[in-house]
Amino acid sequence: MTRIKVLAVASEIYPLVKTGGLADVVGALPRALRKHGVETVTLVPGYPAVKAAFGKADEVLAVDDLFGGRARVLAAKVGDLDLFVLDAPHLFGRQGNPYVTDDGRDWPDNAFRFGALGWIAAHIGIHPVAGFAPDILHGHDWQAGLAMAYLAYGGDRRPATVFTVHNLAYQGQFPADLLDRLRLPAQAWGIDGVEHYGAIGFLKAGLQFADRITTVSPTYARDIQTAAGGCGLEGLLRARAGVLSGICNGIDVDVWNPETDNRIASRFSRSSMPARSLNKAELQRRFALGQDPERLLFGVVSRLAWHKGIDILADAIPALIGRGGQLVVLGTGEPELEHRLRSLADAHRGRIGCLIGYDEDLAHLIQAGSDAVLVPSRFEPCGLTQLCAMRYGAVPIAAKVGGLADTIVDSEDAVADGNAATGMHFLPVTPNALEATLHRAADLWSDRPGWQSLQANAMQADVSWAEPARDYFGLYSTLLGSRK
Repeated sequence: MTRIKVLAVASEIYPLVKTGGLADVVGALPRALRKHGVETVTLVPGYPAVKAAFGKADEVLAVDDLFGGRARVLAAKVGDLDLFVLDAPHLFGRQGNPYVTDDGRDWPDNAFRFGALGWIAAHIGIHPVAGFAPDILHGHDWQAGLAMAYLAYGGDRRPATVFTVHNLAYQGQFPADLLDRLRLPAQAWGIDGVEHYGAIGFLKAGLQFADRITTVSPTYARDIQTAAGGCGLEGLLRARAGVLSGICNGIDVDVWNPETDNRIASRFSRSSMPARSLNKAELQRRFALGQDPERLLFGVVSRLAWHKGIDILADAIPALIGRGGQLVVLGTGEPELEHRLRSLADAHRGRIGCLIGYDEDLAHLIQAGSDAVLVPSRFEPCGLTQLCAMRYGAVPIAAKVGGLADTIVDSEDAVADGNAATGMHFLPVTPNALEATLHRAADLWSDRPGWQSLQANAMQADVSWAEPARDYFGLYSTLLGSRK
């Protein structure tokens, strides 16, 4: 079987650098594709954390001037991940968040930082390095978008291209007067180029020039073609609907495995569910809640942002408390939402616990110890939290939007769909609708055999990368076949 060679391009990759679900996907997909004969090398920026993760590395490309400084590409291996690392200290040699400064502002040179990532990706696509000649260049989110434009305007034979949108709301918009400094030709400025509402649109470039576009769920692929969900790009996406598809994410079921997870207080499986209760007790202890196994404990692991529906959750707290529930929240985000959650935790000590920040160990414990995980997002391209919840026996309660609609089977819809129920949905995405579903959850909690049946169904659902990897392999194969 002829192996397909893929150059993946992304701004973060688990376990080296992670700010969200993008890193999880970029880290897990190559492993899953390997079973289908796909060889993936991932190009990532040489942040300090990335460079610290490997020892020996080979320089495979040197560039005298990459947007203001010398740069090189290193071939490295971390675990079972094959990497090309863009070592450009003037762009990536800074500590902290990959995208923003300590005070929350975008790094002022982000256009050049991620323009450089795209420029090097395109160079490798056209001029193979270290004997690696990619058949496909697969870019992820706006940070990789210019790679598609550089290839389109390069004039040389190029690999096939796939561009995956993980979140359309983040678009990478930069001033028009950077066009020449970003090494884009004059003809790139226009509606059929990189121009988007008077700015250079990195995401727009990816959507405009990629051979195939994917999103991370079928429902999200439909949502972004509407005025409500298209973030100003719906016209372009409708025009390119013939090459647009949605493939749901999976999770790494080796990392997220309650039977082997060292991050949780007590390992368990579907056949040893009593051991799960020790995680609930530990979670209640960590958040200074009453250690009562009979209370329905809800968990939230989320970016604290408007689009994640955190304000809706806050509005529904009286209903949650009124039905005897407890709540733990882990996340960071918009200051006003952080303040509101802290205030609610202070007002309901022993019933609500809140940690502003992120802790990977605690995220695992919340999945392992919560009875239900809340995902009240106004929109959600796919979501990974609900998949982890199902894997760990925490019933997902989520808005019926995007990938949340595709990956959860509501208990009220299960009979009609012929599928086993794995969670609960609510719609519209309002406090009243969430409150109604919280009441439904509390009623089911009173029927413990019914709750345990829903829990067991969720744990049996296939949330791995097996099916998504088959879909990506099919997409790659079809794309390469069409180019012959």
